[in-house]
Amino acid sequence: MTSGPTVRLQVRPPLGDDELNALFAASWAQHRHTGFGPRHARSLLWVAAFRGDELVGYVNVVGDGGVHAFVLDTTVHPGVRRQGLGVRLVRRAADEARAAGALWLHVDFEEALTAFYARCGFRPTAAGVRRLD
Repeated sequence: MTSGPTVRLQVRPPLGDDELNALFAASWAQHRHTGFGPRHARSLLWVAAFRGDELVGYVNVVGDGGVHAFVLDTTVHPGVRRQGLGVRLVRRAADEARAAGALWLHVDFEEALTAFYARCGFRPTAAGVRRLD
């Protein structure tokens, strides 16, 4: 991906499965085609990053209907990584979640992403996770 127009963020833009799956396939080797409509129907919000008309970043936030919200699917195209875009996406998502009434924003991540999420304003906490398949 070459340099080009400035990357702009948009909250809850209309996004199709084709463009989201293209971003995820470029970003994650194990990605399988996904229908994002049902996910967005349950989302509090999502933030997308565009360079020109191209989707280059995305983060989804779901809520519990109360004061808790959860960051999911933080994704930045490999061609624009290490430029601060992921941090911009997550921070914007946090601001928007706060504006929507959330008081707590949660995120689960692998240990290798600890420094990234610290730059986004998160601090480590004890938590549990269980794989269900």
